[in-house]
Amino acid sequence: MKIRSLYLLLILTALPWVSVHSRAETAGERPTLVFGIVPQQTASKLARLWTPILDHIGKASGTRLVFATAPDIPTFEQRLAAGAYDLAYMNPYHYVTFSKKPGYRAFAKQKDKQLKGILVVRKDSPVEDLVDLDSGQLAFPSPAAFAASIITRAKLAQMQIRFTPRYVESHDSVYRSVAKGLFPAGGGVMRTFNNMEPEIRDQLRVLWTSEGYTPHAFAAHPDLPGEIVRRISDAMLALADSEEGRVLLDALAFNAIENAEDADWNDIRALDINLLDNLSGIRYEERVAAR
Repeated sequence: MKIRSLYLLLILTALPWVSVHSRAETAGERPTLVFGIVPQQTASKLARLWTPILDHIGKASGTRLVFATAPDIPTFEQRLAAGAYDLAYMNPYHYVTFSKKPGYRAFAKQKDKQLKGILVVRKDSPVEDLVDLDSGQLAFPSPAAFAASIITRAKLAQMQIRFTPRYVESHDSVYRSVAKGLFPAGGGVMRTFNNMEPEIRDQLRVLWTSEGYTPHAFAAHPDLPGEIVRRISDAMLALADSEEGRVLLDALAFNAIENAEDADWNDIRALDINLLDNLSGIRYEERVAAR
């Protein structure tokens, strides 16, 4: 109940992290930190995948890391904008946006990994080329899902392929909706595609894969003391050095985690994307339910 109450306090009121942390330190307890995970998949699946690894990292770093996510990516963006998470795993575009304000600081990323967007179709689909998608309604997780939506939509636009985007809230929803035949194709990334239940994944095939970009960032709120960030980072990097840690990484389809710095995402900044400069201006009326 204590952890749940803390989570609700931070998320619903977006109070500054320092006041809560100060009380925990004064009481001689390990600081309890809320770790936000981008909702690429359902909350239940994310909790199953991430809670064990966060528990391990917390114990190794002398902290308590509380798993948190959001019902959809737009809500996650709003919580990042409010600085509601102490630490967060966010897509590259989210990072370059929210590193400006409220000032999240990247400290780690998946090792030896480039993020690539994909477009998937049903295995029995007659679609063989991107041009075959012209004039169709296509599924995407959200407007600002970087590789699954921004990059894939940009490729289609570059090829002058006309399409209507439909936003279905998560990567899992994209794959399910395409498998059900609700849309001829949809955007995702290989990691979430490979983590999909085999009964869904086996109905799909990858039609197109983008070039690679710097992957998701592990980032800390600017008020989080550097010493705590360092301990958490060290614990994350050490995961690949033990059998238990490798098992936890395998569950996320990670090979290892490595140090990162802000400049690593300059390739994303060079794209000059400005979708989230005004969160209230994003149009979500095209979002549909396809779970």
